[in-house]
Amino acid sequence: MPTESLKPEYFDRLYAENPDPWSFATSEYERRKYDDTLAALAPQYATALEIGCSVGVLTAQLAPRCEDLLAVDVSARALAAARDRCADFPQVRFAQASLPADFPAETFDLVLVSEVAYYWSDDDFARALDAIAGALPIGGDLLLVHFLPHVDDYVRDGDAVHERFLADPRFTHVHGHRADRYRLDLLRRA
Repeated sequence: MPTESLKPEYFDRLYAENPDPWSFATSEYERRKYDDTLAALAPQYATALEIGCSVGVLTAQLAPRCEDLLAVDVSARALAAARDRCADFPQVRFAQASLPADFPAETFDLVLVSEVAYYWSDDDFARALDAIAGALPIGGDLLLVHFLPHVDDYVRDGDAVHERFLADPRFTHVHGHRADRYRLDLLRRA
């Protein structure tokens, strides 16, 4: 497994080769995962941050539950597709950002970390963990959703991501769900 965070160029190459490299818009796996993701959340949030929004498939489903949703991704191509997909949702804002370096200086009632934290080096993971904890008020929700099988390009697997968040005393575990190929955990800022 690599030890460095995946670089923006990695994602630029993927989106140049395929506008939806993980088939977010067409995959039955993704549809089930999105259903589980939405079922784990509260009905409404004032402010939310989606880290790694990709082409905006989940963003469009999350938008009706949020008064203000900031969706970020490292890829300009992915963000262009996400903006198009979410054009009917004026409450959704987009930003090109490489986290944790470009973590927004805002607070959020919900932070969604779905299929991204295994890309971070140990140092970047620690910085992201601190930034997320700092962006959530007491009682704010953190939803983690990650693919479980090993991927050679990723720094860690999905279980390692979740266990590291669960070990942090700044969060309490509210709900967990393990599917065939992904894991979902809802944490709350303590």
